[in-house]
Amino acid sequence: MTTTNNIVDKPNLFYITSVTILTFVIPTIGFAADYFTTNTALTFELLGKWFIFSAVGLRLFLAGLKQVKNPEFTAKQIFHIDSPDSFPILRELGFANICFGLVGIVSLFRPDWRMVSAFASGLYYGMAGIQHGLKKTSSINERFALWTDVIIFLFLLVYFVKAGWV
Repeated sequence: MTTTNNIVDKPNLFYITSVTILTFVIPTIGFAADYFTTNTALTFELLGKWFIFSAVGLRLFLAGLKQVKNPEFTAKQIFHIDSPDSFPILRELGFANICFGLVGIVSLFRPDWRMVSAFASGLYYGMAGIQHGLKKTSSINERFALWTDVIIFLFLLVYFVKAGWV
């Protein structure tokens, strides 16, 4: 735990663990399970199916629910905002996350939705990553959000270009 500009910089282990599971573990398990149970080839398309479902769909849907129910978490843990005045804005962010997340979740069953999810959510993650990166001081939690946002953005960019131009 460190202190930066009077902010105690303590990692939120639940947040970091949840995001790690949703971004890396579930897509890997789904990818492997699909391969072993259906004899599907190990392709980037198959990985994209599970990545979009979990890293985009589940992650944004669950984040949205949390932001709608408890905007204080995002305000304090990610953005270091102590004012309840920010809560209505964070709830609206939660509504957007729920919508983006549902598109990613539905894409597991509707492959034609994956390009839409990769495009829209990719832009969202890219812009969120830029916003996190432009902040002068950031906490461990925000740096973690930055790096996972950038990784997801890059994956979705490659998916979009590869699937859209092949």
